[in-house]
Amino acid sequence: MATYLDFEQKIKSLQDDLESADIRGDHAAIEILKKALDKEIAQVYGNMSDYQKLQLARHPDRPYAMDYIDLILKDKYEICGDRHFHDDKAIVCFIGKIGVQPAVVIGEEKGRGTKNKLMRNFGMPHPEGYRKALRAAKIAEKFGLPVLMLVDTSGAYPGVGAEERGQSEAIAKNLQDFAALQTHTISVVIGEGGSGGALAVAVADRLAMMQYSVFSVISPEGCAAILWNDPSKLETATKSLKITPDELKKMQLIDDVIIEPSVGAHRDKAGAAKAIEEYFLKSLEELEHDEKYMKKRYEKIMRYGVFAN
Repeated sequence: MATYLDFEQKIKSLQDDLESADIRGDHAAIEILKKALDKEIAQVYGNMSDYQKLQLARHPDRPYAMDYIDLILKDKYEICGDRHFHDDKAIVCFIGKIGVQPAVVIGEEKGRGTKNKLMRNFGMPHPEGYRKALRAAKIAEKFGLPVLMLVDTSGAYPGVGAEERGQSEAIAKNLQDFAALQTHTISVVIGEGGSGGALAVAVADRLAMMQYSVFSVISPEGCAAILWNDPSKLETATKSLKITPDELKKMQLIDDVIIEPSVGAHRDKAGAAKAIEEYFLKSLEELEHDEKYMKKRYEKIMRYGVFAN
């Protein structure tokens, strides 16, 4: 069953009424309810607070990396393991075709259901996951394939084992090598982009965010705990961090915002997948006609953190 957040309850009520009218065959009521539903959706999603956008980014029905991969990647073949330790299921890597374009796709996967979430470690990668991602990227570089990265993690796994195996080094290595990767790279934040765990697969020629995603150096919960030691400050922290796509686009920290279907990606997975596919192919076409893409990537990275009084 679909999950509805607090601010979506009127949408749920109208949706239920619409289904009842459809069962009854009441065509007049169906037309009225459809208009009312469209109006309510536009009003709710057009006037959300930053905290409500955070809730949507974490929505349990929101498509994860594997949902998008299953929808847009044809003839896919999975790349497993980092050839050093083991296969981290929190990061998935595939070779396949997006449209007719051969490509490598790297995604952070949170998993659905208790068993799958545990297998995916709730989308928090270990160092071997980042090394697997880099291995897949190097394969793409070798064969001249573009890379699509799907970012969705609350952060890299902070456990003792991960630190013992070089978590910070693995992330730093990815930042360095993805910055110098000699093939076209496009990264999309599809849900939650948290700290270095997200950055490790977000250094790219084009960095975009889905309309209802977030990207931050720390979770709002962590920010509220550190600054105020008060969980009730969560909404204040969310607004202060400026983690929404529009805010980050203003600060030139991302390149583009991918508009989601009017009902959100969590209600229309196929529509959201189509938006990502179109963005990837359009961006790739532009990059293929740009001989200075490596220079532009370097200049973009060097601009991060620059500010003026």
